[in-house]
Amino acid sequence: MARFEMLEQGFGTMGSTAQADILFELGMMYATGRDCDADVVAAHKWFNIAAIKGSSRAAELRSELSASMSKVDIAKALRDAREWMTAH
Repeated sequence: MARFEMLEQGFGTMGSTAQADILFELGMMYATGRDCDADVVAAHKWFNIAAIKGSSRAAELRSELSASMSKVDIAKALRDAREWMTAH
């Protein structure tokens, strides 16, 4: 599974639009299986974080994705997003 770490110095100070764009692309990567195995939980997580950072498109795709996910998977995605936001 592909993994993209955003530990580079300066990510936290990057403009929120740039952050949202990067996070949105991570969601797209996992949603479509581009360069990794498709993973709807990971896609939801990244779309959720991108939406929090201001991406309206990420919010739309997160909502569409949620319609096909189980409550357990949605809960895991939300928990993963919360953990990532707390750590970063």
